[in-house]
Amino acid sequence: MRKIILSADSTCDLDEDLKKRYGVSTYPLHVILGEKQYKDGVDITAYDIYSAYQNHNILPKTAAINVKEYIDYFKQWVDQGYTVIHFSIAASLSSSYQNCCIAAKELGNIYPIDSCNLSTGIGLLILEAAELIAKGMEPEDIVSEINNKRIKVHASFVLDTLEFLHAGGRCSALAALGANVLNIKPCIEVDNTIGKMKVGKKYRGPLNKVLKKYTIDKLTEYDNLELDRIFITHSGISKEMIELVRKTIEETAEFKEILITQAGCTISAHCGPNTLGVLFMTK
Repeated sequence: MRKIILSADSTCDLDEDLKKRYGVSTYPLHVILGEKQYKDGVDITAYDIYSAYQNHNILPKTAAINVKEYIDYFKQWVDQGYTVIHFSIAASLSSSYQNCCIAAKELGNIYPIDSCNLSTGIGLLILEAAELIAKGMEPEDIVSEINNKRIKVHASFVLDTLEFLHAGGRCSALAALGANVLNIKPCIEVDNTIGKMKVGKKYRGPLNKVLKKYTIDKLTEYDNLELDRIFITHSGISKEMIELVRKTIEETAEFKEILITQAGCTISAHCGPNTLGVLFMTK
């Protein structure tokens, strides 16, 4: 049986406890703020990004992991005889996956996976892979199994504000103004076949009522929930809102584990504060 390293881009949004528990190594994407470049989650936080925008009207840009970085990162394990399975944010959203494939071809014994997802939508697949590794499966079989599971991951988020999407050029001024005036909070969904984002249901009202309704809507949309785990992932939000969503999940479905994580800079830079999503799988 080959020795396998489980790896991912920082966009998987797994916290340190989960990475340790499941043996996951991560490499950060780049965050460019003003004239300085940072590493996602290493020397910059989502709160730094919010502060820079609110105080100086500076919005960050994000950049993919380049080929050389991947080669240097993977080489430490390949030289020791390990095989690496690496998860990337959806190829439709970043060139990280493409760069990973180039590095893999040069080094060998690297298995890149296009998650077709983002944030803990990737995280769900990583934890599935960890369990397959623990069962002693070969890398090729693990990759095949995970690729088949991608369409079973359901990732979505409710945005409290369109300000960051508008500032980043991803939303028109008219749409942002209309949403603010009408108190609309859109649900952004990930298309799990290609990894692109789309607008789902548009909620209206105070955030607490919206989050409760959104959570119920998502969990009752399917009759074949995979009940091993569900993520509550947020970009920085009050404990009261998190607890509200946790209780709503408990009242709606019997998940064995409810995991709470905060999104990193790459995700938070585009969605802004007070964004929250429930991410889970179906059978």
